[in-house]
Amino acid sequence: MNDKTNAFESLDRQPLQRFHLLAMLTTGMGVFTDGYDLSSIGLVLPVALASFGIHTISGLQSGMLAGSALVGAAIGAILFGALAQRGRKRFYGIDVGLMAAAAQAFAPNLWSLIVIRFFLGIGVGADYVLSPTIMAEHANAQDRGKKIAFGFAGMWNFGALASGLVFLTVRALHVAPYWQWRIVLAAGALPALSVLSLRRRMPETARYLARLEGASEDARKVIKNITGEPPTTTPKVDRRDWRTVLQKHARPILGAMTLWFLYDVVLYSGVLFGPSVIAESMGLTAISFTLVIYGLFTIPGTLVGCSLIDRMGRKRLMASGFVISSLALLVFVPMMKTGGALVTAPLLTVILFGLYTFSLSAGPGIVSGSGILGVELAPTRVRSIAQGITVVGGRAGAVVAAFVFPLLLKQMSARSLMTGLAVLSLISAALTLVLVPETKCRSLEEINRDTDSDIAKSTEFANF
Repeated sequence: MNDKTNAFESLDRQPLQRFHLLAMLTTGMGVFTDGYDLSSIGLVLPVALASFGIHTISGLQSGMLAGSALVGAAIGAILFGALAQRGRKRFYGIDVGLMAAAAQAFAPNLWSLIVIRFFLGIGVGADYVLSPTIMAEHANAQDRGKKIAFGFAGMWNFGALASGLVFLTVRALHVAPYWQWRIVLAAGALPALSVLSLRRRMPETARYLARLEGASEDARKVIKNITGEPPTTTPKVDRRDWRTVLQKHARPILGAMTLWFLYDVVLYSGVLFGPSVIAESMGLTAISFTLVIYGLFTIPGTLVGCSLIDRMGRKRLMASGFVISSLALLVFVPMMKTGGALVTAPLLTVILFGLYTFSLSAGPGIVSGSGILGVELAPTRVRSIAQGITVVGGRAGAVVAAFVFPLLLKQMSARSLMTGLAVLSLISAALTLVLVPETKCRSLEEINRDTDSDIAKSTEFANF
């Protein structure tokens, strides 16, 4: 018998089937809710503040409003990364429950809205850990990339687009301003609630059952129910000390965390810049500009990336996305005046900015931004913990962009700042090629040397 036999080989060999599509929908709707909630608050905030009798907010209030959900997400990622070591399914559904229960629409004042968004963020962080982990452990090797990418990055973008469409619809119906923001925010609970039952019925992953719980026979049943055939061998329980395993795989995990951090810095800085400068120069509202960028560039980029990730590979796709986005920004910068306004050809500027968002969406957004690296570069024994660590990296990047970028924009020219983002994209491309191995179409056990024989040898060595 080959000592590298993988007990989960039948899961890896499975072609795309109904179970996978249903799992992708079930996991993806939580991220759809996140995209909707995090995008909608920026659209309705002026109306919400007016209903609170607030015309201006302090820097502290603005910072807490922007950062509360991000801080909550970081806490939720660490908390549920640890909890998921005791079961993926056990906590699945709690995440979208938190997102749905965080009733922003009923906030009576600004401070309560900040607190509610903090708890909303905890649900978001939990979902960022649980959904990619569960999808990865159920998926077949050939299509794992596109399933996680579409279920995460794709659905987030669709959620963000939906928030803009709902907002425009409510305004077109001439709903009273007091109710406008409440209806838009309340609608964010619907996608989360729509999959709550499906999440509770989703089977526990065979990898968790075998490796962490030691329920090998239950794992065999799950494999047989999904594939129609039992595994050729009985998977072993992994009793290695989780700290030792985490330390052994620290380099690729920290590499994944770093790349997610850099991606979010580049992405969110550009998102903050585009609507405030380009839209104004073209005479467009921020919401109109955002819908154009999402509809014509971001979502198409995501779909292209999903189609390429399992053929082109994670590293090449992400590095090329960073490089193209950098080149787009470098061509874009000379078209700006020192103050940030456009010199000429605003339509061409939109196309260049669109190319920047398209390449980020098709490359690093599909890979780092969908959480693929965290779940692929860690063995089952510490996978949820590793994913929690990488999520914190991404949220930290978003915080840096949200707080540091506006401050830098006051201290230096927009041209200099956008040039800096272009350079950071090139650095990120180089680090992509150095920090992480290629994982396309490989089993999770092969990537992490996590076969039954590998676990047995590690245990024997530790005991010796």
